[in-house]
Amino acid sequence: MYEAYFGLRGKPFQLNPDPSFFYGSRGHRRAMAYLEYGLHQNEGFIVITGEIGAGKTLLVRSLLEKLDSQKIVAANLVSTQIDADDILRLVAAAFGIPSKHLAKSDLLLAIEAFLVATTAAGKRALLIVDEAQNLTQKAVEELRMLSNFQLEDHALLQSFLVGQPEFRSIMQSPEMVQLRQRVIASYHLGPLDAQETHAYIEHRLACVGWKGNPSFDPEAMREIFTVSQGIPRRINAVCDRIMLAAFLGELRRVNADLVGQIVSEMREEQVTPTPVAAQAVSAGAGVASPVVDLQRLLGDTEAVRALAAAGPAFDMARFDERLALVERTLSSTLNALGQLLNAAQAERDAPKEGGAPTK
Repeated sequence: MYEAYFGLRGKPFQLNPDPSFFYGSRGHRRAMAYLEYGLHQNEGFIVITGEIGAGKTLLVRSLLEKLDSQKIVAANLVSTQIDADDILRLVAAAFGIPSKHLAKSDLLLAIEAFLVATTAAGKRALLIVDEAQNLTQKAVEELRMLSNFQLEDHALLQSFLVGQPEFRSIMQSPEMVQLRQRVIASYHLGPLDAQETHAYIEHRLACVGWKGNPSFDPEAMREIFTVSQGIPRRINAVCDRIMLAAFLGELRRVNADLVGQIVSEMREEQVTPTPVAAQAVSAGAGVASPVVDLQRLLGDTEAVRALAAAGPAFDMARFDERLALVERTLSSTLNALGQLLNAAQAERDAPKEGGAPTK
């Protein structure tokens, strides 16, 4: 929505991993170097771990774009909680190997035949397993067994395991000792530092033609780093909302106050609101009046799209007045509901003629 207003060719802070936005921080460059080293070794396992949103999937996709399809046949597998037999079928499917109705022994033979044929054609087979922390120990063991396939003294399969930090704990379990012996390199991808966060934001903006509009104050950059802790996905989420707020407010400069406002709104959105009915019952003698936060409403992407659909003649002041009217009407309705509840309670507790109060 804000792209045209700021003269951008596209959305700079989208959450979906896009290799065209890859930023080579020190950590990301080193992780990429480990992956490329693994490709040259053509054996064993490379393990890359990192926090949620650290850029592991983007790293993998960037690597896949660089691969020469004439030399490397790559399969990218995103794992879930699956058993050992299913991991073999997923590997076969990722490489395009027919496996329907095959018994496990036949499935292993089919995978081995494919790997031998690939090597005989002068190519190498690469298996990348993303979200590896979801693998069961038996599934990981099946992947290790695939690394045993060889043609003379050459390994037929190179594997990269990419996952969240808990995968490191899985790797350290006693059952994984044989896999650890096959790991030729391992790297943990950490967050960006403050300087890299600043450069990352400007890099993403430059990828879509940013010319300094809007500008970001140094204090705003520091605040974004503080709240995001240098995690790229968090940076994207915060910056996307900042750009939207700047557009709605017709601002050409992002300062620390704007960042703080957006961060507060995003934190409030993560709090589960108490249902109105529950408020009415718990209040007893009175009902809490809801407060409609117009600024928060305008921070919602879907709401903004609905407003934009109203056309250039949209009257924001008139909308504000109508929203205030809705708020007052809802407040009056809830107050009336509270009075009815109080009256019903009083009538229930009042003593009947010639008798004791009802229980």
